[in-house]
Amino acid sequence: MRTFNGPMKTGRNSLLPIELSGGGRFVCSRENFVPAYLRAFEEGILQERADEAIEALRSCRVCPRDCEIDRLNNKIGVCKSGRLARVASAFPHFGEEDCLRGWNGSGTIFFGWCNLRCVFCQNFETSQFGEGAEVTAAELARIMLDLQEIGCHNINFVTPEHVVPQILEALVIAVERGLRLPLVYNTSAYDSPESIQWMNGLIDIYMPDFKLWDAEHCRKYLVASNYAEAARGGHRRDARPGRRTQSGRGRPRLTRRVAAASRHARSA
Repeated sequence: MRTFNGPMKTGRNSLLPIELSGGGRFVCSRENFVPAYLRAFEEGILQERADEAIEALRSCRVCPRDCEIDRLNNKIGVCKSGRLARVASAFPHFGEEDCLRGWNGSGTIFFGWCNLRCVFCQNFETSQFGEGAEVTAAELARIMLDLQEIGCHNINFVTPEHVVPQILEALVIAVERGLRLPLVYNTSAYDSPESIQWMNGLIDIYMPDFKLWDAEHCRKYLVASNYAEAARGGHRRDARPGRRTQSGRGRPRLTRRVAAASRHARSA
């Protein structure tokens, strides 16, 4: 077996991460890549799912909490999110796995609030204090497109479980306006069957960040005693043939260019 002690030089005089070495044969050019969601968009499936998911906010069961509150009319439950998604930061992330960050970074979008209460959360200001600002579907779409424009290799939704309907709504707009990057579903693994089904065939890379197995530990440290059961069921759906999975999480930071996107989206 051939091994590498560091990044490998390519013909373009740039450095390839070890995971992408081998003369570039594991690299797919953006021109040749077809994202999973494109066919669903062309057949009208993406729009149908977005409409269905947004309507489901009237009695929300987007995550395993099953709060059944009317988020469509801005009522809030455990995740503290109403009709709109909250974005804490968006930027090219170089702390993800090499195969995701590439040369120009993974286009991460960190969503504010969370459906878990992890006592060890490293992004506590974002998940529990709701750091960031609410964005409309058009504004969220604009953020995706800005990440694509500055050269990110993918769109990486971080902690998206509670805002799947809002992501789908924005994705329709983003694809209409030219989004063609692969999507990474960077989840805490506390997803509902409905959300996983809505995302089926749209996500290119599933990245569940699994926490704990023991129900009592889940209750104590996540404030979700059914976490392991929900995560096990969701991961089985994520990892069906044809889907790619990773694991991991990183610390967010804000880049002005992308963060400013939401302020300009209304005039886009």
